[in-house]
Amino acid sequence: MDATVTISDERPTTGLWNDPTLPASDRARALLGVMTTAEKIAQLGSTWPGHEGGGDVAPMQDTFRGAECFEDAIVDGLGHLTRVFGTAPLAPEAGRERLAALQERVVAANRFRIPALSHEECLTGLNAWQATVYPTPLAWAATFNPGLTRRMAAAIGSDMAAVGVHQGLSPVVDVVRDYRWGRVEETLGEDPYLVSELGLAYVQGLQSAGVVATLKHFAGYSASRAARNHAPAALGPRELADVVLVPFEKAVVKGRVGSVMNAYNDIDGVPCGADEHLLTQLLRDAWGFEGTVVSDYWAVAFLASLHHVAADIPEAARAALQAGIDVELPHTTAYGQALVDHGVPMDLLDRAALRVLTQKAELGLLDPDWRPGQYTAPADFDSARNRGIARALAEESVVLLDNASAARRQPHAGQGLPLTGVRSVAVIGPAADDAHCLFGCYSFPNHVLPHNPATPMGIEAPTVLDAIRREFPDALVHHETGCQVTGDDRGGIEAAVAAAGTADVTVLVVGDRSGLFGLGSSGEGCDVGDLTLPGVQDELVEAVLGAARRTILVIVSGRPYAIGRHARAADATVQAFFPGEEGAAAIAGVLSGRLNPSGRLPVQIPGDTAGQPGTYLAPPLALRSDGVSNIDPTPAFPFGHGLSYTSFAIEDARADMDTIAVDGSVRVRATISNTGSRQGTSVPQLYLTDPVASVTRPVRQLIGFTRVELAAGETRTVEFEVHADMTSFTGRDLRRRVEPGRIVLTVAQSAGDPGRSVEVELRGGTRVVDHTRTMTTAVTILPG
Repeated sequence: MDATVTISDERPTTGLWNDPTLPASDRARALLGVMTTAEKIAQLGSTWPGHEGGGDVAPMQDTFRGAECFEDAIVDGLGHLTRVFGTAPLAPEAGRERLAALQERVVAANRFRIPALSHEECLTGLNAWQATVYPTPLAWAATFNPGLTRRMAAAIGSDMAAVGVHQGLSPVVDVVRDYRWGRVEETLGEDPYLVSELGLAYVQGLQSAGVVATLKHFAGYSASRAARNHAPAALGPRELADVVLVPFEKAVVKGRVGSVMNAYNDIDGVPCGADEHLLTQLLRDAWGFEGTVVSDYWAVAFLASLHHVAADIPEAARAALQAGIDVELPHTTAYGQALVDHGVPMDLLDRAALRVLTQKAELGLLDPDWRPGQYTAPADFDSARNRGIARALAEESVVLLDNASAARRQPHAGQGLPLTGVRSVAVIGPAADDAHCLFGCYSFPNHVLPHNPATPMGIEAPTVLDAIRREFPDALVHHETGCQVTGDDRGGIEAAVAAAGTADVTVLVVGDRSGLFGLGSSGEGCDVGDLTLPGVQDELVEAVLGAARRTILVIVSGRPYAIGRHARAADATVQAFFPGEEGAAAIAGVLSGRLNPSGRLPVQIPGDTAGQPGTYLAPPLALRSDGVSNIDPTPAFPFGHGLSYTSFAIEDARADMDTIAVDGSVRVRATISNTGSRQGTSVPQLYLTDPVASVTRPVRQLIGFTRVELAAGETRTVEFEVHADMTSFTGRDLRRRVEPGRIVLTVAQSAGDPGRSVEVELRGGTRVVDHTRTMTTAVTILPG
């Protein structure tokens, strides 16, 4: 191809950057070398076309009012187009056409005809009207099934790629540190190993479709003080390294993720958006990250307006660029001409522009045959394929917390689940007949449609009440709301109590309705001070439990609530974390016994008096310590817990050797038996205990898991291959180390289950490891 360039020509210019046979980095360097300063700056910015600041779909969006109009924003090119689909209701074909038209204008405005990267939210599926609403990430985590998460992400990615979307702002790999935080629903739970395995699977799935995944939020966002959104993170260096950073590291090193988004918070006084150690020295220099770092929405401006570490927006821009933020989202307020006017070094500008151009070359956006209209919208964003995956996720995510619990204490109480032969059912509660209670805050129905009240939901999403009527067609079903999710209106409780008192069985459905910035009981900006059920739902539950003959308590929520006392009084208790459009049928299927529940808790259910913050991943003195503290943090239901309609036994745990080197491996085997009368899924979990170490260590830490399908009476052997690297932790010198000494490996059904243990001795000198270490425990399922 002719590489001749005429810089003065205002018409489209071609060169080596258009040659798809060359490495992407070489193409990007060739293009960077002939660009003007203004053209380079343009690649670092973004614009949000059509969004005029109406309706809270992003935090503190009044900042938007200082943005340029679209025509001004695309002069000399553009880095990103923000949420063409995820801002207002557009049918798939209309959205595709609009995106193509916008790209035509972008490429026409710059002499190299460089298109913008188009990004969308995709946490519970593509955030677009008429698109599948998958379960929320906390529900994916409850499946303990990375393969299914990978399938879902690949399906999401294929829908996005088909309409010209290049980047998805997911997954959230923040590890839960405080259940009161509003964004718990967006996470993959409280264990760094579980989060890292599911997060890696999502990255692999999305990027297999040619869509760039974006890790959020780097780092410490979920460790904010008092669980307040954007608040400073209370983190020591070892907690940061061994808990918070683990999922990011794995997705970068093993998943080669294409993008990372900074967190809003500060850590020990340094905002993440201005932290060069975090965004450059650790992420790039130590871990080898080669993609782009994008700002969380308005995070660059926030360095001045909220954090006060910059005197003004230009100073904030310089700090962010120096730290390593390459692209400002969702529109350009700081990364404009002010970068040059205020003396930003050209090497920093070139560094960021080169990363953006390299990514565009990798995505084919610099290829000579790329055209804005080359994408074809799928016939259906909510296809049978998508719904099938959503259904499987929902079904595997429902957790049976307790069953026949009241019967164990009261001889004449009901039998629990499954429900059979019921003639009348009272379905009670604010989450029973509201499909929005099935969705997370980044679903289109909960994120955008509240600002478009005349627009239909666009998907079929039966409520729990609908699903119960379908599941029990011969039963008389009566519904009472009882109360709202939030607020203090108790006017419906009396009718709910009356209905419960006359029905054979009462299904009491309580929990959350997700929203944004205080408009929901869960979701971004919807933090809480305690873990009682929202509004007056606790009062409703207590009243109904006192009146009903047989009560099945169902919690549909975005965070775990302290419902232990209610569970003790109910005949059975079911937990579903926002299970998506297919979630109601999954819940009803568990109630009837059509589905044998296999979900496991990715966050523990806190006890009645448990203080916060507190998760299972804790050293001895953070757990129950009689004589030391009067507060008992013991959970009502532990991490990893979940019951079935059959029973499982773990037996005969053994290791293939009792001593290994500090760089060796050991195979741990255990037999898993279905000792009940029907087929079911066991979820054996492998926990590490390090009895004596140079720093305090968790009493138990998950390092492996799998799912095992077993017929009644069947036995299989599960083998975990544990490398010594899986015992590593950050020492006093802040280097990750494998220490010699005794470790205990326990195969159990939850973090609270005694399970079956083996002891192994690690021998040799202390060994320092880094990002090249083994990060996953391989699991093999063998014949019994």
